[in-house]
Amino acid sequence: MKLYNLLMQDMVIAELESQDREGVLKEMVIFLKQKNKIAKDKELFEKLLQREKLGSTAIGEGVAIPHCKMKGIKTPVVMLAVSKKNVDYQSLDGKPTYIFFLVVSSPDNPSLNLQILAAIAHLVRKSSSLEKKILRAESISSILDVIRKEEEKLNG
Repeated sequence: MKLYNLLMQDMVIAELESQDREGVLKEMVIFLKQKNKIAKDKELFEKLLQREKLGSTAIGEGVAIPHCKMKGIKTPVVMLAVSKKNVDYQSLDGKPTYIFFLVVSSPDNPSLNLQILAAIAHLVRKSSSLEKKILRAESISSILDVIRKEEEKLNG
């Protein structure tokens, strides 16, 4: 599964305003609501917060993968948000988080959800310069280019 095939140009926030976990989640949920990708924004926000209470989805390397399952989602919603500010997302490595891959999928297809999360985690773990390259990118299309090129390097 290729992440760059799932991430659409209109599903990227190039510069988040928030600097804490709740603010980042709220900003991304509002973005999805404005794009008509979700109907129940309050429910989504609550589900994402509940997931974070189980353990931070910040996996280190400056990356977090907030995710949840929600009824009524036909195809998975995958978005990317970037912050140039230090976001305290309670990362496992204790460092700030800058890159947020949000995944919302149907509870009816758990294997697809796992495949998406695995693709993101694989990219983050194997690409040592992903965070730096995304933070240096000057536009949404160049952010997506970074992801495409890094995946091509890993997967050939």
